[in-house]
Amino acid sequence: MKVMFIIPRMVGGGAERVISVLANEFVNRQMEVKILMTAGDDMAYQLDERIEVIQIGGRTDGSLLKRMARVMRMRKVFRKNRDYILAAFEPATAFFTCLARAGLGMKLVSSERNDPESFPNKRIREYAFLHSDKVVFQTQAALSYFQEKIRKKGVVIANPITEKLPEVYEGPRKHTVVAAGRLVEQKNHVSLFRAFQKFLQRFPDYVLHLYGEGELEQELRDLAGTLGIREHVIFEGFHKDILEEIKDGGMYVLSSDYEGISNSLLEAMGMGMPVVSTDCPCGGSRMCIQDGVNGLLVPVGQPDALCMAMERMAGEEDQAAKMGKEASKVRERFSLQSILKQWLDLLDEV
Repeated sequence: MKVMFIIPRMVGGGAERVISVLANEFVNRQMEVKILMTAGDDMAYQLDERIEVIQIGGRTDGSLLKRMARVMRMRKVFRKNRDYILAAFEPATAFFTCLARAGLGMKLVSSERNDPESFPNKRIREYAFLHSDKVVFQTQAALSYFQEKIRKKGVVIANPITEKLPEVYEGPRKHTVVAAGRLVEQKNHVSLFRAFQKFLQRFPDYVLHLYGEGELEQELRDLAGTLGIREHVIFEGFHKDILEEIKDGGMYVLSSDYEGISNSLLEAMGMGMPVVSTDCPCGGSRMCIQDGVNGLLVPVGQPDALCMAMERMAGEEDQAAKMGKEASKVRERFSLQSILKQWLDLLDEV
């Protein structure tokens, strides 16, 4: 079997991490794998040397001519690799892939990686998914969002937890709050900062470690100063060894307005960290967390509720430890081998 993953860039995001994990596992099973990057040459993940990475240009910045040129470059690559199954991650990428493979007879698996309601151009996504052979969704709620013709092509496959995940940590935990993700509006770090400001009134020795990069970094730095929490917030940037760094953290907090399934949340749970998450669409957090059993769920965009959940984790350490231990069971539910089998079965059906 031959598979070509298609993604704009391999930056430090969830979809890109899943591609890197699947690609490395596929080549270990004697499959031929290529990754086509359509909008840059960023590579934040370590890939097996047998994986060929193809780069065809930079960002188009909305230019129609540049987009047309991108499609033609994609088509040139496809013509040379017509025996590959195409796996396009994210709707816009799937749309351009559909245009570029027209008439070539290549099979296409598209994948929705986020809350469907958040995507701005519903028409191009509908076109892409209707012209795909299969469509992968992360949650049942995401699949249910679409019309019946697309649902019939759909399959729900969650994100895998890496086998390199550190063992479940059972020792004393640092007085830290950990959050990881791109510094963009979707993640609603503003709500997290406001919650953390109030949280510090009861737990002044805690420090917030913010992992990730993004367009809002300077705004968030300024906000931390405005809120008077600058000395308690560390902007860590992107770290490849983040799991080793955070495994003994006090709690992991996800403040997003919407998500597919957060890889970072799953990994934190898998290491036994107490976790707090917004109950955000499209249901990924609720799929992983049973409120009060293996973590805490709070409404989206409510800093006071987020603060109360954080205070509960910090103030009830024994109960937090029990929830963390229960959370670690996601290692089995979302194991790499289980998710990998689901992908292989899907590709066999295409």
